[in-house]
Formats: sequence, structure tokens, C-alpha cells
Amino acid sequence: MTESILGLAVVLLLVFMRMPIALAMGGVGFIGYTEIRGFKGSISMVARLIIDAAQDYGLSVVPLFILMGLFVNKGGLSRELYQVSYAFLGHMRGGLALATILACAGFSAICGSSLATAATMSKVAMPQMRKYKYSDRLSTASIAAGGTLGILIPPSVILVIYGLLTETSIGKLFIAGIIPGLLGVLLYMLAVKYTVMRDPDAGPAGERSKLSERVVALKGVWAVLLLFFLVIGGLYGALDFWPLNLTFSPTEAAGMGAAGAFLIALSRRALSFIGVMQVLVETAQTTASLFTVLIGAWVFSNFVNIAGLPEGLRSAVDGAGLAPMTVILIILAIYLVLGCVFESLSMLLLTVPIFFPVVTGLGFDPVWFGIIVVVVTEISLITPPVGLNVFVLRAVVGDVTTATIFRGVTPFWIVDIFRLALLVGVPWLVLVLPNSM
Repeated sequence: MTESILGLAVVLLLVFMRMPIALAMGGVGFIGYTEIRGFKGSISMVARLIIDAAQDYGLSVVPLFILMGLFVNKGGLSRELYQVSYAFLGHMRGGLALATILACAGFSAICGSSLATAATMSKVAMPQMRKYKYSDRLSTASIAAGGTLGILIPPSVILVIYGLLTETSIGKLFIAGIIPGLLGVLLYMLAVKYTVMRDPDAGPAGERSKLSERVVALKGVWAVLLLFFLVIGGLYGALDFWPLNLTFSPTEAAGMGAAGAFLIALSRRALSFIGVMQVLVETAQTTASLFTVLIGAWVFSNFVNIAGLPEGLRSAVDGAGLAPMTVILIILAIYLVLGCVFESLSMLLLTVPIFFPVVTGLGFDPVWFGIIVVVVTEISLITPPVGLNVFVLRAVVGDVTTATIFRGVTPFWIVDIFRLALLVGVPWLVLVLPNSM
């Protein structure tokens, strides 16, 4: 156990020194495994992991969902989502910020990436909010916070990675994320209302849309609804009726989603040959980056497991006589601290191999723990000093300071803490849907 604790400390040090997380975890895991099993054993372990990853059909779900998100972005669906949200909410005080939250939720449901959601919606929503003289604090905060929904509302790449790391059903993880995701949308909207209640000038009311304009806006989102129903409906058997009789595995659902997003973008004449090649190259680059980090995490996980860290933690918990919920609260506190300095994927890959055996050993549901981990990871995307969504938004907008965005997102991460406490205290909110599958 001593070797694994030392290895974890070295990984943290290397990451703080800005070494890529994949190299830090993979390098430390390889050296640590070599110390225990020898050089040949370590080489064999790494080679086996790489070969297994290359041959694992289930891993193809990752590039397919990434491809779907990129085609969705190319197809311009984010603009239609924002327009329909604005048509129904834009006339209210803070209505544009509310519309941004809803549009982010809809876009994330077919994109699966928080960073892509925040970057895309900033280009769509920010000009409109500035047109109606919204404060930069509320404008940027609603985009940064709304973007965090991208890693929870299915399909979610980070839930896929959690499922692969822990061998948990990806289908159950997806459906378990629906209620927490919708709860996040509701609480973010309450945060917007609180902000404009304190400062009415932060979100002036816009123009009321006519009924005909709302109908036209609704017609513009049919493609989004169809794509979401195709992916999620096929995954959970909603299409299993005559004459369709379709039920998809997660990989098949991702493939259908990617094909559907391609056809939608093609029908809108949003794709050229060069555009398709750019999407394919970006998908390959993103997938290669994720798989490199994933293999590094597996190498490190094998090291800490063989060094006895999970068993040592379980023994320490049993010896201390701590209640299971106390252990969960301690783990969440660690996540909240790490979230201030780590980006979400790095934190997930570094900690799940260590905490997951302890949590499941205490009798907690792995699906529930996965959703809790993702919610904590969401919080890390908008909390200082890292807040990756904040820095992405800062880079896209350009003329708003990071401090302004962080001040604006404060009400949002406060309601996120409340949501986290609610999901921990009432696990039924997470498990009711997957248990009814």
C-alpha cells in the first residue's frame, strides 16, 4: 500500500508541474508495476492493455458519440435550439439567460461535451444578450454553467468513460443521468431568477414573440428531437414496435446518432468535402487523446490495485468504524478540493480506480456513484481557480475578464452543491429510472 500512496503523490506532483495526465499516470503506473512484478511483467501488462483497447468493440462508442457531436455542431442545430428557447422565454426578465440554459441542455443532449456546448452556445447566445444589454456577469455565467450539463444529460462521453473504467452498464448510466440533468436545468434557471431579482438591470426583458413566430421556431428543432429520440429511444427499446422492432446497444445507438447527425447536417447544406474531412480528423485527434489518457489510467489502476491501495483503504475504513455515508462525504470533499485544480476528465481517471472498489465494497450502487461523480465533476468545471468552462468561455468571448465570469457563476455552483446534497441524500432520484428498465 505504501508504494501506491507514494505513486499517487508523484502523479499529483507531476500534474501540478504541468505534465500531461496520460504520461503522469502511465509512467508512474509502469514504474510502480515494474517494482512489484518486474520489467517483463510491466511490459506485458501495458502491451495487453493497448491490444485490448484496440480490439474492444465497446470502445467504438467513444469516437461515434464524438463524431455525432461534431456533425451536430456543423449542422447549426445550436442556433435553432436557442431560437425556440428565446421565442418562449425571451420576453421575461432574465429570459435570454433562461433560454441559454434550456438551449445548452438541448444541445448537450445530442453533443455530450461540456466544452463543446459552452464554446458553441457562447457564439450563439452572447451577441443576443449583449444586444439587449445583459450584464457580462450573467451572460457568461449562464453559458458557462449551462455548458456543464453536457457531461450529464445523455449521451455523455464522460459517462461512457466511467462505464468503461468500472465495467458499469452504459445504458443504465445514461438513463440515470436524466433526472439529475433536468434537476440541474431547473436549479440553474432558479439561479438566473435570483440574479435578476437582486439586480434587475442584469437581465432586461426582451421582445415578446408572436404565436406564429413560436410555431416557426418549434418547426426548426424537429431534427434535434428526432435525433435524440432515435438515439435514446433505440437504446431503451422505445422503437421496439412493429414495423421498426429496433433496439440498440450503446455502440449501435452511437452509430445511428452519428449517421443521423451527418444526414441532418447534409440536408441543411452545412457540409462540404473539406468540412467532412475536418470533422473526421478532429474526431480522430480527440479520440486518440482520450484513448491515450484512458490507457494511462488503466496502467495506473493496475499498479494501485496490485499494490493494495483499494484493499488498504477498505481495511482502514473498517478499522476506523466509519459509517458508509461518512466515507461518501469524505470522498465528495476530496473531489470538491481536487476540482479546484484538476480538469474533469483527469480527476475522474485519477480517482475512480481508487475510490470505486471502496464505494462498491460498502454496498453503494455503482450507477449511483457514477452520477454523483459526474455531478461533482460538473461543479469543478465552473469553480475557481481552474473552472475549465470558464477559461473556454474567456477564450471565445475575449473581452470579459476571468474574474467577472467567476463572480457570475457563484449562484450556479451554489445550487449545484444543493443538487449534489439532494442526490446523495435521496438516491432514489438517480436510481428510479435504471431500476425500472
